[in-house]
Amino acid sequence: MPRHSGQTDRLLRRLRWAELDEAWLQAFAALARDEDLAGVGLATRPGLRGDPSGALLAGAGRARARVVARQPMTIAGLGMMRPIFAVYDPACVGRALVAEGTEVPAGTVVAEIEGPAASLLAAERILLNFLQRLTGVATCTREHVRALGASPTLLLDTRKTTPGFRMLEKYAVGQGGGYNHRLGLFDRIMVKDNHLAAGGATVAARIHDLVTRARATRPDLLLEVEVDRLDQLEPVLAVGADIILLDNFTLPQMREALPLIRGRAWSEVSGGVNLATLPAIGQVAPDFVSCGALTHAAPWADLGLDWL
Repeated sequence: MPRHSGQTDRLLRRLRWAELDEAWLQAFAALARDEDLAGVGLATRPGLRGDPSGALLAGAGRARARVVARQPMTIAGLGMMRPIFAVYDPACVGRALVAEGTEVPAGTVVAEIEGPAASLLAAERILLNFLQRLTGVATCTREHVRALGASPTLLLDTRKTTPGFRMLEKYAVGQGGGYNHRLGLFDRIMVKDNHLAAGGATVAARIHDLVTRARATRPDLLLEVEVDRLDQLEPVLAVGADIILLDNFTLPQMREALPLIRGRAWSEVSGGVNLATLPAIGQVAPDFVSCGALTHAAPWADLGLDWL
């Protein structure tokens, strides 16, 4: 199938906060809360749950605090204030002061929170854990997007995400300027080198057969095929793959392969992608480049809570 513009809405995807399940977000926040207050995950849990330090604040009334960026960063995850406070104490409220995806300098107040002092103190670490992780992913993504310079190549994430955090981390990638590859195994057919090896795909005819059967199984989904040799390109193109993933191709190999793909399928590059290699990859201009480091190697952002 020739590449066509009708596929772009499925290829240029950024997960929006409104697409996330509010009930799931609250359940996720409750799990994080119960790890902290009730030892969830331990075979033998503590007899008494809760924060004994909170007793020190008995009668303290309401308090206010600011979430402050300690370094330059790209903000993501402020929407977690609502589900977190819903499971800790609905009397707590949070107000975002900057938009998601905003780049801020050190010292920026990105949100204000208010509520019973003991509840805010109990929720403080969990709130920061979510914000620091998601902002870290967005900040890391922004840095990788910049490394591509003026290239038309678009940066994609991968499924190399923290278990349980995938949708939140993919959301954060979008806030950093990247795009989402498949969200899971469910939303794209991807024939990888292991599928080809497992199927005995050692010749062009076998590749053709395997890809044809994949297309027939779910014609509603985009079909992507990973190749690691130049001689695999024509059989995959002939059968009509939507996207061809060039896995661990050298720059000279990319220069040879990409003209063969253009106009016939979308191209993606993966393998050995990092801040040092992205500028050169951008110059050869595949349609997409995917990078696992956006999520699996993103450092946490330094956000703090300053009490007023």
